[in-house]
Amino acid sequence: MKKFYTALVALLLTTTAIHADELSDAYNKEYTFLKAQKAELQSRMAKEKAQQQADLAKAKAKAKVLQDKYLKLTEEVKTNQKQLDKIKEQIGEKEGNSEITGSVVLQAQMTMEEYGLKLPEGNQTTNSQKMEFAFTEAAKLYDKLSATQVEKGDFFLPDGSIAQGEIVKLGNIAAYGISDKAAGALAPAGNGEYKLWNAVGSSDDAKALYGGKPLDSIDVFVYENIDKEIEYTKEKTLDDILEGGGVIGYVILALGALGLVLLVIRVFILMATGSNVNKITNTVENSLKNGKSSDEALQDINSFGGAPARVAKATLRNVGKDREHIEDIVAENILNESNKIDKFGSFVMVIAAVAPLLGLLGTVSGMIATFDMITEHGTGDPKMLSVGISEALVTTMFGLIVAIPLLLLGNLIAGWAQRIKDAMEQSALHIVNIYSKYNA
Repeated sequence: MKKFYTALVALLLTTTAIHADELSDAYNKEYTFLKAQKAELQSRMAKEKAQQQADLAKAKAKAKVLQDKYLKLTEEVKTNQKQLDKIKEQIGEKEGNSEITGSVVLQAQMTMEEYGLKLPEGNQTTNSQKMEFAFTEAAKLYDKLSATQVEKGDFFLPDGSIAQGEIVKLGNIAAYGISDKAAGALAPAGNGEYKLWNAVGSSDDAKALYGGKPLDSIDVFVYENIDKEIEYTKEKTLDDILEGGGVIGYVILALGALGLVLLVIRVFILMATGSNVNKITNTVENSLKNGKSSDEALQDINSFGGAPARVAKATLRNVGKDREHIEDIVAENILNESNKIDKFGSFVMVIAAVAPLLGLLGTVSGMIATFDMITEHGTGDPKMLSVGISEALVTTMFGLIVAIPLLLLGNLIAGWAQRIKDAMEQSALHIVNIYSKYNA
């Protein structure tokens, strides 16, 4: 039994040894295979890496080429864009020049048609050619219009009749007419016609120009357009100005005349009143100094009249009473005389204040009428509007013409009247003082 176990153990050991050798051989084979696989993989990896690096280098080179090409194309695009912008600008300038040229050609055509000239027409004629033609013809026309020409024609006389004769044209701005009936400077009568102008001395100038004689100076009517009629200038007379003021203007002038008349009356009243003040005072003073009584002094000035005399007489009649009572009597008499001295003064000042207001009323009425005229006829005739506005302002002028003198003269005369009243009061008090001095 013991031997059996020994044999079994030996068999197991032998079997184990055999399996260990086989396992070692298998491991070595596997190791060798794996090592070969590793080497092959490393070789393939090296090749792949080399290939990748080569491909990357090619890609970088290609990218560099593409980048350079992109930059070049970008620069070309910028250059082309600049050229395109420049071309657009040139096209815009040419279009603008074309519009300007067309406008110049149109203006030239309109101007030349006024003188019977026409520009060449047709699609084959460019604007430049038309402009060249226009400048050439304009130069010829300028020479023609700058020269003095004599031609037969007719013109209207101041009475409306037609006179036939010779017309001397000074370019295109002035003309003279010579006929058997009359001669002188001409003015546009409308529709290309002429009429004789009312300039003094132009008849001799017309004859001298027609005869080719040189002149140092001439009476000439310079016009702008022969188709527009020029009316004769008429200087406004006083009647025209008065008529322009209308009813309100006549009312203002009537008030002004009334105010002047009242001022003249006031002047005469004050002259008569103020001339006797000093004379009356001196007469009373001399009488009292010579020892005369108040009644005798009253008799000495009995021949004097007027406001100063009445105040002095009232003072002498009451000079023997107490001073306060005398001063009241003097003040009362001066107050009574003030109504006569200040007569018409307030009314004159009222006229001076009302006249500008009436003038303003007339102006407002005139402006309303002018605006009604504008509503009906429009603003196409500036002369009509200026006449309406001028007539509207006439009443304001009348109001100021009336108010300013009346205001100045009225205040001057009012000051004169106040001085007379002060002189009467001073005279009365002086008489009281003289009486008190010599009859104390």
